[in-house]
Amino acid sequence: MLYEIGFKPSALKEIRKLDEAARKVIISEIELLADNPRPDGCKKLKGEVNLYRIRVFGNYRVVYEIQDRILVVIVVKVAHRRDVYR
Repeated sequence: MLYEIGFKPSALKEIRKLDEAARKVIISEIELLADNPRPDGCKKLKGEVNLYRIRVFGNYRVVYEIQDRILVVIVVKVAHRRDVYR
């Protein structure tokens, strides 16, 4: 089943701030979440109901929410690992 990918406005803003190489890799990894929203290496965030994270482009993290009932993945945050959990 294919999931629809959505973005919070703040996540789009964070993606636009990245350099071109990082942006291309991160967007391609986000697109892969439509096929498999829980890929190998994804982690469920503790204390959160439906939030997961994946590592991309070395030190960057994509935090996203999975809504299985309506087949939607919403990207919540994209940032360097030192900033993403703040």
